[in-house]
Amino acid sequence: MMFPDRSTRRLSQVVVMMVAVLSGCASRPSAAVLDPVHPANLPEKRIVMLTATNRDSLGPSRGFGVNWAQSVAYQSYEMSVPPAHKPATIEYPKDRPDPQQQFVVTRRQDLSEAGFVAAAANSVGPDGSVQIYVHGYNNSFQEALYREAQVTADSGLQDPIMFSWPSQASIVGYVADRDAVLYSRHDLQTVVAALSSAKKIKRIVLFGHSMGGFLVMEVVRQLKLEHREDVIGKLQVVLASPDIDVDVFRSQLKEIGKLKYPPTLLISKVDRALAVSSFLGGERPRVGRLDVSDPRIQQAALENDITLIDLTSLKATDGVGHDRFASLARFAKQLEALDRTPAAAASRVGTFVFDAAGAAVSSPFRLASTVVSGK
Repeated sequence: MMFPDRSTRRLSQVVVMMVAVLSGCASRPSAAVLDPVHPANLPEKRIVMLTATNRDSLGPSRGFGVNWAQSVAYQSYEMSVPPAHKPATIEYPKDRPDPQQQFVVTRRQDLSEAGFVAAAANSVGPDGSVQIYVHGYNNSFQEALYREAQVTADSGLQDPIMFSWPSQASIVGYVADRDAVLYSRHDLQTVVAALSSAKKIKRIVLFGHSMGGFLVMEVVRQLKLEHREDVIGKLQVVLASPDIDVDVFRSQLKEIGKLKYPPTLLISKVDRALAVSSFLGGERPRVGRLDVSDPRIQQAALENDITLIDLTSLKATDGVGHDRFASLARFAKQLEALDRTPAAAASRVGTFVFDAAGAAVSSPFRLASTVVSGK
């Protein structure tokens, strides 16, 4: 009889732990949280979110499902922000929604692609920027929408866009989700290209979380192969806890080449969800678990013109350390100010550690260690 070695036992324990944590979470929100409500005591603070999805529609009151649609559906959601909102927390509405305590949808509207682009163009900030959030594995449409609402409420950024691909929203749906990401490349590219055609839009921040980061990189790679420099020139890529094989990522970077805005990666070497992903992928390392204290990683960041930011100091709320980006949202304006121009973004190339304790009073970065610049 063969006994598993110590590393295999450890990874198996991680898998069991993750399943136990996720299975023990509160019940997941149904599509009912997408239905507009009109209570009398609505808070003043509202946010508007544009959405694009290639999930199958389940009908006006049933939201979007887990199957692949043949076209992209566009919508706009207005949501009120509860005065009692706690940073990094999603307060879902109950059977009897209380807008003083919970996020609630107050308006929902179907849009054409042209209407979607026009709405996005009309919402740009002074620098002509829009942000697209691409969720990760094991997310329903409504979960991704409410996460975007939480991030928007905490960050103070205006009118974000969410692209929702057909995740199975299931712990055991990892392989199916990977296939859905590959299926979604053309649709996300269509959305990005449509937005880039608007003259008012000067910069598109593509923010991919987890497996959504893989989708973002695949779309940028595809744009490069199609010589769409008109689109690529407007892109700024931000990947949070990217669930991407290190060698695959290296290949993607090589094919994409240097970007106007250097990519930013938000990572943590103690991300236990990515430890499971690595195990499922044959124990191959994931980009989201890179160690910024490793001199080889530091040198690679410089050579590839990327910014690696370790978020380990930030608190995670999911039990496995995979959603730290949600806690980063309250520092978004400081981070955006640092990278508002290509020159500013280029000056941040290298490896950094996010210092949550000092971020409110000074630069939110401190050097992880001395980095030898060979640029």
